[in-house]
Amino acid sequence: MPVPSRAELVRLGFARADRAERFLADPLLSPMSRELIEAIAASADPDEATIGLLRLMESMDRAGLREQGRAILAGESGRDLVRVLGASVALGDHLTRHPETLSALLGGQDEPLASAEAYRTRILEAVGADPGSAIPVASGTGDELRIAYFTSLAGIALADLTAADPVALQVRVSQALADLAAAALEGALALARALTEDHEQVLLSILAMGKTGARELNYISDVDVLYVVAPAGGAEVSGETLTAVGGALARHVARVCSERTAEGSLWQVDANLRPEGKDGELVRTIDSYRRYYERWADSWEFQALLKARPVAGDPGLGAAFVDLVQPMVWQASTREGFVDDTRAMRRRVVDLIPHAETERNVKLGPGGLRDVEFTVQLLQMVHGRGDETLRTRGTLEALSLLRDGGYVSRAQADEMDEAYRFLRVVEHRIQLHRLRRSQVIPDAPADLRRLARTVGLGTEDFARRIGSVRRRVRQLHEEIFYRPLLQTAAGLSDGEVRLTPASAQARLAAIGYRDPVRATRHIAALTGGVSRSAAIQRQLLPALLEWFADGIDPDMGLLAFRRLSEEAGSTHWFLGMLRDSGVAAKRLTRVLSSSRYVGDQLVAMPYATRWLSRDEELRPLRAAELGEELTASMRRASSVADAVTVVRDVRRREITRIALSRLSERIGPIEVGGALSDLADAELAAALDLAMTEENARGIRMAVIALGSFGAREMGYASDADVQFVVEDAGAGEDAVSQGIRVATAVQKILNAPSAGMDMKVSADLRPEGRAGALARSADSWEGYYRRHAEHWELQALLRARVCAGDADLAARLEESLDALRYPAEGLTPARERDLSRMKARIESERLPRGVTPERHLKLGRGAMTDVEWVVQKLQLAHAGADPSLRIVGTLPALDALAAAGILPADEAEELAEAWLLAWRLRRALFLWKGRETDALPADRTDRRALALLVEGSDASARSLEEHYLRVTRRARAIAEREIFGEVMHRLPGETHP
Repeated sequence: MPVPSRAELVRLGFARADRAERFLADPLLSPMSRELIEAIAASADPDEATIGLLRLMESMDRAGLREQGRAILAGESGRDLVRVLGASVALGDHLTRHPETLSALLGGQDEPLASAEAYRTRILEAVGADPGSAIPVASGTGDELRIAYFTSLAGIALADLTAADPVALQVRVSQALADLAAAALEGALALARALTEDHEQVLLSILAMGKTGARELNYISDVDVLYVVAPAGGAEVSGETLTAVGGALARHVARVCSERTAEGSLWQVDANLRPEGKDGELVRTIDSYRRYYERWADSWEFQALLKARPVAGDPGLGAAFVDLVQPMVWQASTREGFVDDTRAMRRRVVDLIPHAETERNVKLGPGGLRDVEFTVQLLQMVHGRGDETLRTRGTLEALSLLRDGGYVSRAQADEMDEAYRFLRVVEHRIQLHRLRRSQVIPDAPADLRRLARTVGLGTEDFARRIGSVRRRVRQLHEEIFYRPLLQTAAGLSDGEVRLTPASAQARLAAIGYRDPVRATRHIAALTGGVSRSAAIQRQLLPALLEWFADGIDPDMGLLAFRRLSEEAGSTHWFLGMLRDSGVAAKRLTRVLSSSRYVGDQLVAMPYATRWLSRDEELRPLRAAELGEELTASMRRASSVADAVTVVRDVRRREITRIALSRLSERIGPIEVGGALSDLADAELAAALDLAMTEENARGIRMAVIALGSFGAREMGYASDADVQFVVEDAGAGEDAVSQGIRVATAVQKILNAPSAGMDMKVSADLRPEGRAGALARSADSWEGYYRRHAEHWELQALLRARVCAGDADLAARLEESLDALRYPAEGLTPARERDLSRMKARIESERLPRGVTPERHLKLGRGAMTDVEWVVQKLQLAHAGADPSLRIVGTLPALDALAAAGILPADEAEELAEAWLLAWRLRRALFLWKGRETDALPADRTDRRALALLVEGSDASARSLEEHYLRVTRRARAIAEREIFGEVMHRLPGETHP
């Protein structure tokens, strides 16, 4: 056919169109069809494919095979051939040297991806050895082995490069490469026997390690081996003879494989994984290996033995070696530091890569093949001790078994499998070009273009694909490789891993479970059966049981986990999250063993456990976010009852989130009070908005004032919300107050609807005139009451007041009025100070519950929260009128301001803050622990211990907590008695105490 023009060749993708035009015009290529030219243009490198094809035809012409060459050019086989020539200069050179091999290669006489036995037969026959002999001895040469090897290698490359889906075929290609390498070792051993005197006295077995042992070899790689020797036929052979003859055979094998001649070199045979490395004996007996592995071997050596496989020499001797080391391999994870050592080894591999190659190394770099291999091997070695189904050599076969056993999710396994195959294909294509050992993506544009085309992509698409694959592999590696579960599981005994009843009961009792018999029943219920859920539970529980035992009440934690699993365990994400998340499982065990309340909430809302895996999900929502959600949802509600359900659902969800965040130590205790107050703000704002709509309120503006712990943003999990409702006329006239009362009533109806749940009760009992007063007042009436009629304690209560919801303009007016009312310009008069002291004394005598000693009540007790709050409020009443820096709502911020202003000595402010915060934290912890509000320091030692661990950490005890509480409240009480009940003193800033 006519040769395409130079312009057309450029369009077809030729880089050197002038040279290609000249080569294609050569008479030897004249039979070439248009389809063949298009196949050349579609190859990885059209220019190299063209020159390679011409050289091959010249070689065939010289060998008298011109007609065979013309048939190739005219037929379909030529289109397959140029795929190889465009991708591999090295194989093109081999075929040019040996054109006689083309008929078998392209004519189908030899199966491109043959069986291991077929490759063995080809190689042994090529070196003149009998494949049927128990001990084949060669009569040929090393070059005959090399020719047969590279011819078979070309066949594998042909199948690989012409595959419709090379990623799908990748595993079979690697298996064929490993089988061909094993055959080459067998051929090299046959040649070695012919060169070694007394070889018949010694049996030698060659065990492949690494990729060859796992049958996942690439095109050019060192072949890692171990050599085992034994006397042949039970003969008496001295140790020196075994070592000398076996060593000679091993050295000849290595030389045959690595020696470079005109026919090239196969690869290096690396025996450095042997005991003692390069300094150790090259060959050893079974007994010698046993002594070494039992006494001296490091953890990494057992990881390497995972893939050991007999590939050449005496098969029985090789099998005996495998039988020796396999039990050791599957116990290696119990060695001290095994998991940490394995992780450190992977990090060292990355650190040793030259910096310029780190991101381009598809084997060793982050997100490369080693990330997949290390991940799979670590899971195998940790879990394979108790699960024999995982005991396999190949990475992808093991990954499939890990998926089937529930050790990784189906999605993770599928992603890693696809990524591993793709990265392998890329590695193969890099190496094929010149058959050089490399795993680094080239950066030269021409080389990168050729590589991209070998996988059917353009340069930019290839860069995006390889980047995306490696990022995902790295992410999966870090998610799985660094699971805390692996560290814990590796430290368990065989009985603990297998959860056998006898060993489980003894272990559970030893680590702190009060009722190990019942605990084993929970374990049996969770792990029984053949479902995927049961399989994952069998992986999780050995570690979870240890982590529950690290918590406050392991029995409570395990029971809650069983209930939660029964509620959520059949979902596709719950157990997988616990298995895969680096933090979720550990957080869940802490939460369930620490809080009855949260355990119950998670059983009711299993979806909330998802938050434990992501810090951002544990962040309490801000008031604005909550307000938007509540307002939108309540407006969509078809009835008030539906709106009530919305409020309850959001409240329950968010209180659970706040509790989880606190128990997971993502927020501090003060942030808990703020988050709970934000939630109450949002509920009131949404309820007010809905009530205004439901009551068809027009011509009015309303605002809600928060008081008490709500106003001070110091709420607890079950705190009521003390409020006042204020209305302002905006056109309604005389009807404004009645409308406001209807709205206030509706707000209480929405938020105070009867329920057994965790609903916030809205109380307006602190309004002017108490329960006898109107539920809502006009702004003028409200202000007039406080200016003319309010008692001292009512004005004092305004020190913890703020506007929390409603009209912005009205809120601003009320905030201004609040400051004028609660911070008197004249300060605290003697009469008012006496009233304050009498009121505090009355509270102490009348409100303290019967049966509770004053020293142990966390709110009203001596030196507890109320004492501190009254000290703060008295000093604010006395000084904030003159000092605006003291006009702060909130106990702890106010203490800081008082200290900064010199009203309180800094050390006393710290002591009061310590006492208040400890009592506040204990009240909140009691709720989490018992699931209900309690205001007294428990008499029960178990409860005190739980509080100690929740509030003061793992080193605290029931006794140390009690002593600490009594000590700090005793100091706070002394200050409170002086400030509240002592001689009337009007100290100015900077003055000292008497």
